[in-house]
Amino acid sequence: MQVQYSGQDVIRRAVTRAIRRGLLVAAAVVILPCLAIAQGSFGVQARLTDISAQMQNSLVALELSLSQPVPYRLRILSSPPRLVVDLNTVIWGDAARIAGLEQVPAVGAVRHGILSDGWARLVVDLADPLVLDTSEQVVNSESGSARIRLALRVATGDEFEQLAQSEESLTARSGAGLLRPDNPTETYAAPAALRRPVVMLDPGHGGRDPGAERDGVREADIVLRFARQLREVLLRRGVFDVAMTRDADDFVSLDGRVRAARAASADVFLSIHADALPEGLASGAVIYLLGDEASDASAAYLAERHDRADMLSGVDLNRNTDEIARVLMSVAWQDTAPRARGLAEALVDGVQASGLRLHRRPIQSGAFTVLRAVDMPSVLIELGFMSSPRDLANLRDAEWGLRMAEALADALEVWHAQDLHHNALRRR
Repeated sequence: MQVQYSGQDVIRRAVTRAIRRGLLVAAAVVILPCLAIAQGSFGVQARLTDISAQMQNSLVALELSLSQPVPYRLRILSSPPRLVVDLNTVIWGDAARIAGLEQVPAVGAVRHGILSDGWARLVVDLADPLVLDTSEQVVNSESGSARIRLALRVATGDEFEQLAQSEESLTARSGAGLLRPDNPTETYAAPAALRRPVVMLDPGHGGRDPGAERDGVREADIVLRFARQLREVLLRRGVFDVAMTRDADDFVSLDGRVRAARAASADVFLSIHADALPEGLASGAVIYLLGDEASDASAAYLAERHDRADMLSGVDLNRNTDEIARVLMSVAWQDTAPRARGLAEALVDGVQASGLRLHRRPIQSGAFTVLRAVDMPSVLIELGFMSSPRDLANLRDAEWGLRMAEALADALEVWHAQDLHHNALRRR
């Protein structure tokens, strides 16, 4: 998927910071948030000025014209096949124009309404098993108007079932039902006390531990800047709450980082790094999981470097525990370990779908102390390696950072939806 924009630098920077740049289709969910800022703020409602659809060969093209760009989410649901489009702060306007979509052969009934949290929802019944092929939001630099263009292609039944999300999973994720054909004016009701999952972002190093250094750039500064970017993206989407182990150039022990996550009741822990290797040509993002033995020499080296930070404060992380504690931790880890593996796989899929560079072995393991919390899925993300000139250039580029933040945010939403679904199955 490509997002097109042009015009004056002010508009370009706003659109670059705001528009989502990748199509993420993973396992059981299709989520494409597009966080777009143009003239005005998110508090100003956009208007739907036109909507159209046409079918050509095996492709259905759907286009929504808006008075300004908006955040949006797309999902394909099964039983029956439906396309769900969620738009933030949109006034629907002429209902007859929306109903006109039903003239397209591949489209059945069309319904629209407003969610209790202010998002607008369009539900399009699909006569054929269609899956999302491409999506883009194009902003007119002259008028500030926007067009959301969707292309859906006919898929086999097996492919559709693999990519479609269940309504149960969507309801659990968003806390809102769907407009039903027998009640097109149904109101959405979110649970009264729906708790957002908490993501703990852990920018590595800091203070007297600068991390890797290249060309006058410190790893501690790079990862803190990126963590702030990722926090902004996640909070703007409204799916997660976010906490950070540090929000300044402070030293935090590895043990203190895990304690901070528990104090925040974190549901997932992301430790963020951008290290350097003494030799070799390693480049691209890597997701590390906890492992008793490192997956390779590089992982062992990085684990040793990260853990060495605690020695600066004299913290001993190798205290023995009694047999009962080990058994309890083992039981907890049996539940957390597969969830962490699923998180790592989702993050890799998200980076890959956004066209960003991955290491040739994107999922590895190491004895990272900071990942040893058995009560929450934890991964360590190496955004890239400062020892690679190409990676270092990317790490210093704010636009690249935004693309990576959007990719990781997409992946977190995908993983969370899948995790809810798996939890529901386990409860049965």
